Amino acid sequence: MLEKEPPIKGIIKSLGLVFGDIGTSPIYTLTVIFLLTKPTQAHVMGVLSLIVWTLMILVTVEYAWLAMSLGKKGEGGTIVLKELLVPLLKSGRQVAFVTLLSFVGISLLIGDGVITPAISILSAVEGSLLIPGFEKTGQGALIFIAGVIAITLFAFQRKGTEKVAGAFGPLMVLWFLSLAISGIVSILQVPSVINAVNPYYAIKFLEENGIAGFFVLSEVILCATGGEALYADMGHLGRKPIIRAWYFVFVALLLNYLGQGAFVIQHPETKNVLFGMIFHQAQILYVPFLILSIIATVIASQAMISGMFSIVYQGIMTHVMPLFKVDYTSTELRSQIYIGSVNWFLLFAVLFIMFEFRESNRLAAAYGLAVTGTMALTGIMMTWIFYLKNKAFHAAVSLLVTFVDIAYLLSNTYKIPHGGYWSIIIAAIPFSIIMIYTSGQKRLYRSLKPMSRDDFLKRYEILHKTTNKIGGTALFFARGVERIPPYIVHTMFTNNILYDDNIIVSIIRRDDPFGVVGYFKEEPADGLRVFEIQMGYMEVIDVEEILREAGIREKAIFYGLEDIVTRNFIWKIFSMIKRLTPAFVQFYKLPPNKLHGVITRVEM
Repeated sequence: MLEKEPPIKGIIKSLGLVFGDIGTSPIYTLTVIFLLTKPTQAHVMGVLSLIVWTLMILVTVEYAWLAMSLGKKGEGGTIVLKELLVPLLKSGRQVAFVTLLSFVGISLLIGDGVITPAISILSAVEGSLLIPGFEKTGQGALIFIAGVIAITLFAFQRKGTEKVAGAFGPLMVLWFLSLAISGIVSILQVPSVINAVNPYYAIKFLEENGIAGFFVLSEVILCATGGEALYADMGHLGRKPIIRAWYFVFVALLLNYLGQGAFVIQHPETKNVLFGMIFHQAQILYVPFLILSIIATVIASQAMISGMFSIVYQGIMTHVMPLFKVDYTSTELRSQIYIGSVNWFLLFAVLFIMFEFRESNRLAAAYGLAVTGTMALTGIMMTWIFYLKNKAFHAAVSLLVTFVDIAYLLSNTYKIPHGGYWSIIIAAIPFSIIMIYTSGQKRLYRSLKPMSRDDFLKRYEILHKTTNKIGGTALFFARGVERIPPYIVHTMFTNNILYDDNIIVSIIRRDDPFGVVGYFKEEPADGLRVFEIQMGYMEVIDVEEILREAGIREKAIFYGLEDIVTRNFIWKIFSMIKRLTPAFVQFYKLPPNKLHGVITRVEM
């Protein structure tokens, strides 16, 4: 359960953990939009109006209101939506479709997560070009600096962020206050920009610009990237602090975007809107602001990395991803985890994206496809849940929001040939792993031909009466006792290895995110007991500690390993994934001196 903490503390904490991505969008959003469209007064008003209403509909309505009302024990995210929706469905086909949607959603979030640090860090570093004497800095040098920042950030992950995370919130408060104040100063020069709050200007812009105006939406969406973090991070901080913090962030972003619009009306020739505006307002404060912006982008990237670890961990716990090695970086907070393979994959992808696109403006031309895909999937799943729960009003609003999401997604298809294909390629990697792993596990389970409980017990009772037993306790891991895996059959009946006390341990994942309970279920036969550990899918458990608390002092731990023989290319990849990722017992960090792996050869 979340501890009660003073409201202001929770708000400041969520500013550091949730709003980094959406909070750093003002660095590049308007700059990129006015590369696509001429900065005339009418266009500026139309674009500002689109930004205001995008933040209203896609962040405030879709995430802060609708999605955050659909938590499960306080948790949010794509997997939670799937867990809420599946029990409401009647047919197996619908369940398969929703499962596929959730796989696509997870993969798109990972694809999006790679571009976020690349575009934020690179665009902040590019702000140094306005410093007198640095105007002629080459793009290669800027990429190198951005790359060094990214490498430092990812290398730091193993140490854990607990010690520095306390500073994130206050620094982001400073960032949002800077955005709001600079926005107000600029609005005072052209107060008429406040009229852009009226949706009339957005509609007029789309009407007058036709298909070109529609494609401008693909850049407008940049103002809402990171909106999905409100829902995904709900489990870490609770719903109330995030929503309260969003009010503050929304006002700061609104003031800054309107201020940037006012600056563009006065200086249509400006190339880098936010940094140009700050430089124009207060040259003396420009370097501190630039440093603050780089810090803000690092914080935004950090939140994204922690989010990726959480998503992958949820995937491992819900059996859709392989058992990647997980390290715990905090003795206090079990939720502070580090997954090395994910960390280095993200770093490699971020550096590749920086070197491939070279400039933040070109990167923005590829950014947004995965975001709008995720938003559209969230909209579809939410509408379906509200409809099945007979919440007609919520379902109707959710359906309208989904249509808006789809409009943004369609406008983003324009980006596919301009580099948008990279976010699809990056998202295809986790998606392929999920599909191969889930299909492979099902096929492997069928190929292993587990023994039925009744047949096993008959053979066990004969063996128990006739065989000399080894003193002490042996543990065997299985999903349950209805179907006994071949390695247990092999150990007991082929090798005649039987202990005085044989315990079959099964770890059962529950549908809710938190809670752990371990208990003895039954004693199916003399010397054979069943111990079940039930855990929420977000729990990070210490299996050894749970066994000790139950009074189990084992002498040996047996577990199954599969030697997969196949000519099928897909199953060869599956076999490689199984070899490269830790075995079940290593994942749960069971004592290595007691482990005995039993290999079963399987043809797939």
